[in-house]
Amino acid sequence: MTQTSFWQGRRVFLTGHTGFKGSWLALWLQRLGAQVTGYALEAPTQPSLFEEARVADGLEHILGDVRDAGAVRAAMERAQPEVVFHLAAQSLVRHSYAEPVETYATNVMGTVHVLDAARRIGSVRAVVNVTTDKCYENLETERAYRESDVLGGRDPYSNSKACSELVTQAYRQSFFAPGATSRPNGVHSTGIATARAGNVIGGGDWAVDRLVPDLLRAFDQGVPAIVRRPHAVRPWQHVLEPLAGYLTLAERLYAQPQQYSGAWNFGPRPDDMRPVDAIAAALTSALGEHAAYVVQAEAGAPHEAGLLLLDAAKARGELDWDSALELEEALRWIAEWHQARRAGHNVREITLEQIGRYEARLGRTAAHAAASAVE
Repeated sequence: MTQTSFWQGRRVFLTGHTGFKGSWLALWLQRLGAQVTGYALEAPTQPSLFEEARVADGLEHILGDVRDAGAVRAAMERAQPEVVFHLAAQSLVRHSYAEPVETYATNVMGTVHVLDAARRIGSVRAVVNVTTDKCYENLETERAYRESDVLGGRDPYSNSKACSELVTQAYRQSFFAPGATSRPNGVHSTGIATARAGNVIGGGDWAVDRLVPDLLRAFDQGVPAIVRRPHAVRPWQHVLEPLAGYLTLAERLYAQPQQYSGAWNFGPRPDDMRPVDAIAAALTSALGEHAAYVVQAEAGAPHEAGLLLLDAAKARGELDWDSALELEEALRWIAEWHQARRAGHNVREITLEQIGRYEARLGRTAAHAAASAVE
């Protein structure tokens, strides 16, 4: 569980803060009292959570491209962060088929630029590079992937994220390990880790070619949503679940960099890894009688994995992190968020309220775990 006292006044550099996941993290860091510098391109969608929740109101907002090494370094030097979260990415599988060069330039060289800036700035104590569960060489078996499994990726997006993992490993071993010549002040106290999350879902996601946003768009338009791959299984989780993991991981890296550096999975419990049609049916039910979907196969569609399972036992055992929301409840939270926005409620307040509710859930979960341990 993340500690509010750790983040109070902490200087944080966050790439990708204009995206869906980055906006949620930026708001949570603001709530925790961190001094956040965000570095990203313009919000990737219209509408966007970044704009509707006025994320820029509580941080230093820098428009910049992670493909520009000089701009990344200049922004980080000005910010003098203690913690770096790297979320900026080209994050869509299908788009990566259309724009592979952009995908590799952003996801691979973008990572190089962020890590190289971090190693040259003496203030940085912890770096969390957010990649994906798709970074594994997916054989589509029923065994969930562990951090020690082989990296790979058939499509450009997944493959580029595996490359980002390898870049992080090389920087960690070459520049941040004990005895490496890495920091201008000669102090080797920076923890560097990668975080591999499952398929995140939550209010405020308007990306294309993602299941939940596609469903919500269709429902808003009063037409049945089209589901392409009803039997594909993914490790679905509310966006706040992995974000809680990233915050906890950063805290541990700051305190014990060598112990917690490395790769970490953040995924749901095994019984919450469900097929696409189960998600569509549950969200349809949560939204009410006017929501509907149909299954429609897409001829000539690019390859996407049919089965992907994630083993998060390491994070549960070593970080004391765990899922706080079951999948059905996560989908109800999304429906509540979406319906509140449609009713004209303040999007920033809606989002912060759910963060606060989730923090309360984390507190209850931690108390229950402690009581169980005593028993």
